[in-house]
Amino acid sequence: MAGTQKTLLLTGASRGIGHATVKRFSAEGWRVLTCSRMAFDDRCPWPGGADNHIQVDLADPKQTIRAIEEVREKVGGSLDALVNNAGVSPKGEDGARLNTLDTDLRTWGHVFHVNFFSSVILARGLKDELAKAKGAVVNVTSIAGARVHPFAGAAYSTSKAALSALTREMAHDFGPLGVRVNAIAPGEVETSILSPGTDKIVDGLPLRRLGQPSEVADVIWFLCSGQSSYVTGTEIEVNAGQHV
Repeated sequence: MAGTQKTLLLTGASRGIGHATVKRFSAEGWRVLTCSRMAFDDRCPWPGGADNHIQVDLADPKQTIRAIEEVREKVGGSLDALVNNAGVSPKGEDGARLNTLDTDLRTWGHVFHVNFFSSVILARGLKDELAKAKGAVVNVTSIAGARVHPFAGAAYSTSKAALSALTREMAHDFGPLGVRVNAIAPGEVETSILSPGTDKIVDGLPLRRLGQPSEVADVIWFLCSGQSSYVTGTEIEVNAGQHV
């Protein structure tokens, strides 16, 4: 069994959707490599976590490029899935939304390096490993990538819109390698990133409730599994009908 174990590389693994994704894939018997700014937390409940953790600040392109070499050493030539889940959504004073008028250039750069550039850098850097496994890439976008959101700032929202477009471009480019590339766009999910006032949005959703991280992880799992073997270049909205 050890020889056939599949491997996932997941960014932004330490909380919320990322944490739920680790648990989902671990339950299916996958080996999960995690990337985050934080050192590995010994309280994490999955096996081999410390050995499979790569500490990297995706806001720093040099660190991101260096991390690719570390991942290569750990996966041994084959990578079944890459999930680009890391994201930052900076706020102003007292949690204020940062719009296009008051977001400084450094903040734009920081957000785009984490939310957008790291995704294409990692995928391109690991294309041979993904191709060998006929693997899958999943980019985690957002409802905010398609419409102005009351809490998500302009840099976050536009980075997620760019990630959506990148998904289409990557699906076109990686397809001939046998690698599928899709995105998921979560809506209001019960994580620490939620802002006060989210309950008002939830009241207007067709399903009238917050999503759970595990519900998002299930869709990520679908897109990385053989169940979606003819699905590429698409974005699945996981948002209780928030887009309708």
